[in-house]
Amino acid sequence: MRIAPLSTCAAMASLVPSAGAFSMSNSPGAAFTSTSSAAAASTAPVSRLPSLANFDITPPDARLPWVPDGYATWNWRGNDINYLEMGDPTKPALLLIHGFGASAYHFRYNVPALARDYHVYAFDLLGFGLTDKPVQEYAAEVWKDQALDFMRDVIGPDRSVTVAGNSLGGFTALYAASEATSSLRADETVPDVKGCVLLNAAGRFRDPDAPADDGTKEPNPFVEAVSKAIQRLVIAASFVYTKQPARIEQVLRQVYPINADMVDPELVESIRVPSTDPNAAEVFYRVITKNGSGPQTYVDDLLQTLDCPLLLAWGESDPWIRPAAADKIQALYPRSKRVSIDAGHCPHDEAPEAVNAAILDFMAEIH
Repeated sequence: MRIAPLSTCAAMASLVPSAGAFSMSNSPGAAFTSTSSAAAASTAPVSRLPSLANFDITPPDARLPWVPDGYATWNWRGNDINYLEMGDPTKPALLLIHGFGASAYHFRYNVPALARDYHVYAFDLLGFGLTDKPVQEYAAEVWKDQALDFMRDVIGPDRSVTVAGNSLGGFTALYAASEATSSLRADETVPDVKGCVLLNAAGRFRDPDAPADDGTKEPNPFVEAVSKAIQRLVIAASFVYTKQPARIEQVLRQVYPINADMVDPELVESIRVPSTDPNAAEVFYRVITKNGSGPQTYVDDLLQTLDCPLLLAWGESDPWIRPAAADKIQALYPRSKRVSIDAGHCPHDEAPEAVNAAILDFMAEIH
């Protein structure tokens, strides 16, 4: 059973990354005190990053600002990674990972609310958002390694982390949590992952009826070359078409079936800007061709090695990843807890209050 092939997300081409080659200081600012009360929040910065130091998290509807130049930079494997952090560093850490074609900004209504009680981080995956987009091969392992290294290098090797993600970011969160908590792990320096939250996670399940691949089938070089050329042409045309603002809004409204009014000009702009990067189309092509049928690692295998509490905060009206996917995860991982959200593919942005409440309850249970 497949949760969601990335090819279904091809209409989100415009969400593919931007250059993100910027430099911003991220040195700690003034001493930080807890933001769990309005009084504390009014006297201390809510973030150690200059771009967010003056942000006010106290209003119930507080929303992250869209910063086209990025929030802060972490250099990973020679690439500039756009990231943000908010909240009290003495509180438990929470890492949010966006979905296919989106960015950290997609958690605009979640970061402020969750940062009142926890130390919240979010970053742009390599090849997406305002992070660099090197022309290379893209696979689930790349983003999993990015998440684990971020937890080690930025959040800190001695801190426990809860990792949450939407769509492709959900699969990345599961992959990272599975490796970090597995009793079979070879690397003892992996972060201490306390829990995992899946928000309509992408990925695919093993098909028990599929014939075994014995590796004896030899590819036809001519057929493969022609197929690849046609595929590139089709994907390139799709990218050009779908990065138009009107098309971006149309696609977003399709996956926000309950409350489409959450799709606003700022969200559309946060998607359009990254698509203008010179490498965006090539990266999009490489991501689609490598992961078009879903990440190559199976969800079943990750759940077998996962050893931490798991929350499914699932948009039950998702037109791409149906509720049956969450049903399957629950069957494979009985320790999981499920909260049904009245939303589509992006429940964290379409119904942020419900998702924030589910995450806060989950965090309170595991800490």
